[in-house]
Amino acid sequence: MAKETQTTKVMKKKPLKAKKKRSVSSGVAHVKATFNNTIITITDPSGNVLAWASAGKVGYAGSRKSSGFAATVAAQDAAKSAVAMGMKEVEVMLVGPGAGRESAVRGLATSGLVITMIRDVTPIPHNGCRPRKRRRV
Repeated sequence: MAKETQTTKVMKKKPLKAKKKRSVSSGVAHVKATFNNTIITITDPSGNVLAWASAGKVGYAGSRKSSGFAATVAAQDAAKSAVAMGMKEVEVMLVGPGAGRESAVRGLATSGLVITMIRDVTPIPHNGCRPRKRRRV
């Protein structure tokens, strides 16, 4: 009997697991605001991702992704799916220097989530690595 090669082998699909309907009352919203985009990730208190959105995911491209309005729309999109899972209150962790920091927090608040705490966890070097050369415009 001849050996089966990789190309002739029929790959069997694994059965998909049914998604569990999660019910989480409080969570953590991680807002990463860079100069080019804003990414909002909503997790449960142990860190498992429940919902996420970015300015690019909600339909903005190019320089419009880095705007505050795009961050607001992305935060509302992520919060809407988190509220559908039963989330009521959220802690906000802000990372980065981008334009969408405050706008994303405002978007989370307007979508029906109660913000219990806002924490800025942007990494700041205590004279660590040498910074890149200064930008001349």
